[in-house]
Amino acid sequence: MQTDLELLKQRIYELQLEHRDLDDVIAKLGVKPGQDQLQLQRLKRKKLHVKDQITQLERQLTPDISA
Repeated sequence: MQTDLELLKQRIYELQLEHRDLDDVIAKLGVKPGQDQLQLQRLKRKKLHVKDQITQLERQLTPDISA
């Protein structure tokens, strides 16, 4: 059985893969002229949302150290 920490790390890894995949798709669509700008904006927004999720989960991994 996986611990909460292992599950958290696994979720971060999955989100990093999704972020990389979105980055690849955005890069490929951005090169082609005449692409649907609305679709491109949605993909960029989704990529940003995934990055925010990664950051939030990574904060849970790092203990809050008070000065």
